[in-house]
Amino acid sequence: MAARAVWSGVVKIAELVCPVKLYTAATQSERIALHMVNRSTGNRLKRVYVDDKTGKPVEKEDQVKGYEAHEGSYVILEPEEITAAVPDSDKVLKVEHFITCSQIETTYFDKPYYLLPANEVGEEAFMLIREALRKKKAAAIAYTVLFRRLRPVLIRAHRKGLIATTLNFDYEVRSSRQAFKGIPKLKIADEMLELAQHILKTKAGKFDPEKFDDRYEEALAELVKAKVEGRKIIPFKRPETTKPNDLLEALRMSAAGKPATPQGKARTSKAAVAKKSGAPRRKAS
Repeated sequence: MAARAVWSGVVKIAELVCPVKLYTAATQSERIALHMVNRSTGNRLKRVYVDDKTGKPVEKEDQVKGYEAHEGSYVILEPEEITAAVPDSDKVLKVEHFITCSQIETTYFDKPYYLLPANEVGEEAFMLIREALRKKKAAAIAYTVLFRRLRPVLIRAHRKGLIATTLNFDYEVRSSRQAFKGIPKLKIADEMLELAQHILKTKAGKFDPEKFDDRYEEALAELVKAKVEGRKIIPFKRPETTKPNDLLEALRMSAAGKPATPQGKARTSKAAVAKKSGAPRRKAS
């Protein structure tokens, strides 16, 4: 694994202990980096913490976390006090129980990490855990302290290793019932439903992340290139929302495979922008 581990410890299942390391599975380092700059001078800006009463900058050693106990009155929490208050499990992924993969509610997913054996001694135990999870199509629910916070973690078999996904707590996930309560109940005509199902069938494919199209990054790359070259910026024309009266006709055209109106928008990769125009591009660490 080329990247540096963000956490090392052990997975503990009853009396079975396996040394492991955690690596970040997703990164945003390849995205185009934009910075805040002074419009007048073109110089880059830097963030400075100031006292909201005196307006004076505060040195780093005087910057501490605090909780607002009363309006305008804060209880200061020293770093060592926070560390001491955190449960003593920062080096142990303690498995509490197992669930079948079909029970997983993806709304609670936070961030994915690759879980690898930390050394040769733990490889057999690691493979035992991996294959047991794979055979049973199960996932382990564990807890550990990551980045000074106790987190629930979902552990699943993934190819030759394990995927550990941090989970949001129940209070952090907004109620779907509350979110969807304003959606009215409507009767969908049989013909429209059949046409929609036909479109789904003709558009059927496989999950292939390599074909994911990051249109925002492409549009941002084209914008940077155009600005560097002094070209006129052509705003993107958003497609109009299909009106209820036109819905059936839109479905019929889609089912018949009628081509959409071409946007005529050229795509430019980030690599091309960085190479041709010197556009800012963050290097992977």
